[in-house]
Amino acid sequence: MSVFFLSAPPSISVLSHCSTTTTVTCCSSLQTLPQPLSPQQPSLSSPLSSNSLLTNSKTSSGCSLNCPHFDSCSGCTHEDNLHRPVVLQEATTFFKKLGVSDFTFDTCRLWGWRCRAKLAIRGSSTDPLIGLYEEGTHNVVDIPDCKAHHPNINAAVELLKKGIKILNIEPYDEDERTGYLRYVQMAVTTYNTSLPASERYRSGRVQVSLVWNARSETSASSEKLNNLATFLWRNGGPNSKVHLIHSVWANFQTSTNNVIFGNRWRHLLGERDFWEHVGGIDVYLPPSSFGQANTRAFDSLLQKLHKYVPIGSSVTDLYAGAGVIGLSLASTRKCRSVRCVEINKESKLAFEKTIDRLPSSLDSSISWHHADTSIEPLSWLVGSDILVVDPPRKGLDPSLIGALRDIKSAERKAMTLESPTFKAKDEKRPWILRAREDSVQIPSRTTQEENRSLPQTLIYISCGWESFKENCTALLSSKAWHLSKAHGFNFFPGTQSIEILAVFKRGPGASVKKKKSGKKKKNKLEKQS
Repeated sequence: MSVFFLSAPPSISVLSHCSTTTTVTCCSSLQTLPQPLSPQQPSLSSPLSSNSLLTNSKTSSGCSLNCPHFDSCSGCTHEDNLHRPVVLQEATTFFKKLGVSDFTFDTCRLWGWRCRAKLAIRGSSTDPLIGLYEEGTHNVVDIPDCKAHHPNINAAVELLKKGIKILNIEPYDEDERTGYLRYVQMAVTTYNTSLPASERYRSGRVQVSLVWNARSETSASSEKLNNLATFLWRNGGPNSKVHLIHSVWANFQTSTNNVIFGNRWRHLLGERDFWEHVGGIDVYLPPSSFGQANTRAFDSLLQKLHKYVPIGSSVTDLYAGAGVIGLSLASTRKCRSVRCVEINKESKLAFEKTIDRLPSSLDSSISWHHADTSIEPLSWLVGSDILVVDPPRKGLDPSLIGALRDIKSAERKAMTLESPTFKAKDEKRPWILRAREDSVQIPSRTTQEENRSLPQTLIYISCGWESFKENCTALLSSKAWHLSKAHGFNFFPGTQSIEILAVFKRGPGASVKKKKSGKKKKNKLEKQS
């Protein structure tokens, strides 16, 4: 088994232009994680005009995907100008019309950026196919040399294929509903304090989660599963030539639908706990939880977000997941309080484990609540200076949009509204009671006065450009908010996706004053003479 790394594409020259509507930068210069020793990033720190966002022949070859699987694989939609997705020009124009002329875009890492991949497994035991579905079909395209994958994901896929062949493991057959191995999730952790910072990314270890076509670990095929796990660990674990494998997990799934994971998980070999370091904190990520695929781009976004949160703020983090954003702010910005709200109860364990690694000196009131923010969303905003939202691709819930649009008129109501985190003897609302039952509460050591203010700042993190535009327009049309800053991040090079960090402030903002015509001024001078 060999571990291989991608070769660096040719470098390009720096482009400079006179107009300064968009600044395109490379994440490696903005974030704390070390630059790995694989493909070199193009230098793109010069200001660019709107016209320069179009395809440029001088840069297209230097920022091309050059992937042998592009024509058949559905993962990437374009192979040239990875540093400038087509949607970037639209975003620049959109924000400029709203008064944000200093919109920036971080190109981030263009190759070997994906640290988390879910791959289908089909074919046969003698010729397994591991990759993505061909668009519009359930035919798996084998992608052993994927340029988006962290190189160690490709190496782990190669090792898994060897194990399938040697142990005669039959991949899943959708038509016959036979076979054993349905999918695999590969997740890379680049957090290893035993290595110098400069070596951690390229030496990332892979957590392998095998999705097995059985109900549980007691099924008749369990011996084959254990044999495959042992093969991976023996040939990729700490006693192998290259320590590639972090751990091996099994997920059991017998459903005939398109859902990848079942509800039952089992740790087989290796380290049980999977950690990553982003946003200044250690984050616990079990295989069942959501994790950002582009670890370094996410870290870059968090570093930027920190700048908009004053020291000692009170923060509410909606759509919080395991609370990575909120806990990152609690630690780095010494927040007075942080309240995380998430509808998926599976995130609770990750939140609790991450809290255990926060600095012991941190004096902050921290809580996590299992709740649906679409139900009485205003109640979650009470007592916060800053609201952070990171919704799914569909955007904010309509009820939350409504509460934010009417936030000025809601200020008086907030003085009497019961926040879900406050105690109430006669509370009967079921969603509030459930939130309290499933919540995690870490009180501050310092006695704090009760705060019933509503947020003055809204920080919106978006993974869905179309829904963001709609939500943004709805917020601004209410005159309750104005857009202060906006930044873009290239979380998925090779696609039309763009991640947005937008900062809204309360109030309509400064109105644009029309310039007085020079004619009136000239007449005034003539009268004086």
